[in-house]
Amino acid sequence: MNRSPYISNAPSVGSIMFKVLLALVPGIAAYVWVYGGGILVTLILATITALVAEAAMLKLRKRPIQPFLMDYSAIVTAWLLALAIPPIAPWWLIVVGTLFAIVISKQLYGGLGYNPFNPAMIGYAVLLISFPVLMTKWPAALQLTQTPLSFGEQLHLIFSGALPQGVQIDAVTSATPLDYLKTQLMLKHEVSNITQAPVFGVLGGKGNEWITGAYLLGGLYLLQQKIISWHLPTAFLAALALISGVFWLVNPEYFASPLFHLFSGASMLCAFFIITDPVSGPTTPKGKLYFAAGVAIIAYLIRVYGGYPDGIAFAVIFMNICVPLIDAHTQPRVFGHEK
Repeated sequence: MNRSPYISNAPSVGSIMFKVLLALVPGIAAYVWVYGGGILVTLILATITALVAEAAMLKLRKRPIQPFLMDYSAIVTAWLLALAIPPIAPWWLIVVGTLFAIVISKQLYGGLGYNPFNPAMIGYAVLLISFPVLMTKWPAALQLTQTPLSFGEQLHLIFSGALPQGVQIDAVTSATPLDYLKTQLMLKHEVSNITQAPVFGVLGGKGNEWITGAYLLGGLYLLQQKIISWHLPTAFLAALALISGVFWLVNPEYFASPLFHLFSGASMLCAFFIITDPVSGPTTPKGKLYFAAGVAIIAYLIRVYGGYPDGIAFAVIFMNICVPLIDAHTQPRVFGHEK
């Protein structure tokens, strides 16, 4: 007769992180199709910066370098940050953001397993606050411009900060759907008229719907592989749909529909890849539901009433602060003890 305890072969950190990177590939492929190959340059810069910074900090801390580099956690942070910033941003922007994410937000707290905040979101928030103009210069989707930037032109723009002679930046940059919606609402235009602009598609931004759908596909893969649990993405998407649905029903000419909010900005990326960070998030099942719902509600309120088009980074950071309190008050009852 078998007796406990039973020992199971738990997946390594490296295998988990590798599957997260694999799940991001469909989103990256859609990203390239919508915006061009500039994102690949940003991803490479972020990856190199993250690995070098991680190795340098591990050496300073007198910790073994190879095991921590091979767990892919630094690369996951780098990719999430790279996918959140404009793909035509200057090269130093992603380098600065990645350095801050790895050195300040991760290694100075003790490395993987000790960081209280999501490193990628800390890096993004620092860049957004410090360089707001650069962080809002998104290229127009390839479907929206007659003269899209070639890969060579994007490469030139990333490393030189200027386009080749004869190409105007105003001809290829575009406001994000969330930014455009907020600006037009401030001008007293109605949602039904605003969403007729070329930047909007059927559900969200034109072209961005494919990226969002690809993130959803990658997230379903992570669920199927049991890398993440259903609690966080389900609670986030349900809470975002609920709060946006209530506001939309009250005044559909001022508030966008739930589908728009679900398929715009970083909603799907947040649901499956950002809030599912096992270190900076809660550990209890009930706590995960509260945490994800809190992120969704705060992000929506920032989108509608705040000063930024998308408030996911700030919502995640705020809820990271609340994680110890959430965990303390959502512990399940110990078997054999009264509540």
